[in-house]
Amino acid sequence: MDAEVRRRFLLSLLSIGGGKLVNSLILLIQVPVFLHYWAVPLYGEWLLLSTIPAYFSLSDLGFGTAAGSEMTMLVAAGRRSEALRVFQSVLWLIVFICLLALFLLAVVIANVPLGHLLGLREIGGEESQWVVLALGGVVLLGQIEVLLQGAYASVGRKAKGSLLKSGIALLAFGAAMAAVALGEGPAGVAAFSFAAEAVGAAALALALKSDVEWIGFGWTNARWEDVRRLSGPAISFMSFPIGNALNLQGTVAIIGFVLGPTSVVIFSTTRTVSRLALQAVQVVNFSVWPELSRAFGAGDVGLAQRLHRRSCQISVVASLAFIGFLLSIGPWFIDHWTGKRLPAEPWLLLFLLLGVAANALWSTSSAVQVATNRHQGLALRYLVANALVLPLVWISAREQGLVAVAAALIAAELVMNTYVLPDSLKRTHDTIGAFLGSLMHVPPTLRRVFGK
Repeated sequence: MDAEVRRRFLLSLLSIGGGKLVNSLILLIQVPVFLHYWAVPLYGEWLLLSTIPAYFSLSDLGFGTAAGSEMTMLVAAGRRSEALRVFQSVLWLIVFICLLALFLLAVVIANVPLGHLLGLREIGGEESQWVVLALGGVVLLGQIEVLLQGAYASVGRKAKGSLLKSGIALLAFGAAMAAVALGEGPAGVAAFSFAAEAVGAAALALALKSDVEWIGFGWTNARWEDVRRLSGPAISFMSFPIGNALNLQGTVAIIGFVLGPTSVVIFSTTRTVSRLALQAVQVVNFSVWPELSRAFGAGDVGLAQRLHRRSCQISVVASLAFIGFLLSIGPWFIDHWTGKRLPAEPWLLLFLLLGVAANALWSTSSAVQVATNRHQGLALRYLVANALVLPLVWISAREQGLVAVAAALIAAELVMNTYVLPDSLKRTHDTIGAFLGSLMHVPPTLRRVFGK
């Protein structure tokens, strides 16, 4: 890799790593804050309600993510006017879809007894409706932000886009925690979060307009044919948030139904700690993604191969280091983090971390497919794997409890490994032997650092 590629990759690693650190701190801070001001049952019901808006993360039909990869490949090929056309076409499509989704959400929650269906006792029916509506608005604004970040990545400024997004996350989090400390209930906290997210999204749009000279927010360049051309890759991207929702929110919903709100808090808290290791994997994945798009867009398969090898190596090493660290301090940390109000579950943490280990290689390797908008097979398998694991989660929760649930979730990760890596090696003209050898190879730069 030449110096410019290394510079962009390292800047992305640092900025996205900073963003993941911010997200991790948010997750770590919010639990003791909520538990200090709210009772455990109320916090458990808040978590249950929060799972509903998460499903609206698929509301842009995957167009924002697909457009980001497409714009990056077009800019790499010197076709900026076409990149602008894609940006405007997808922007107005997402705005329309988000407004429609918010309207439909309002209609549905006004006519569905959420409190009764979820067995809520601490949060009233009308209040639960406002919580879901406001948090749904937060998620929908995030869909527009995905496209704006994609525009930053297309010009090699992924780092700045990530930093600005982290600022939005901090703003929304600060608003929510202020609301909690001021004595607001769930509806007030959700409203504060939505207001802060709206301000952050507007600021991100203004910054993008100032930083990227060819970006325009009009509609004169929008073309329906661009939307139609991207519809296949975009709709396939929907499988990822759906799969994530099935894995994350689906599991929480099953635990809440079978074992109750207190078990939801125990599982969610422990999983929050385990997912700190997953952050390392995601940092590498999101950092290498635009560089792979740029390499394939320029027709440089050799660079794509080197990026794939190095990113997988970094991901495996980083995730194993985090897993070892969390295994050593996790139970002690959970005990002190929650003020001893929740029991630490060492076996639950162990199996959740084993799931992270099973996830590390395939999720990083999958950047090859998503960076080129050739991820349809990957997306379908991800969706099916997470859907099929839910009955196993239900049985595990009912028969054995939370540790068995964590063990059941590993099955989906193992299935994904059997498909992703062979496909990525084929697309980068690599072999399994050479790839595995590269994982054991220490780059010259590191050898010089450690004197070897």
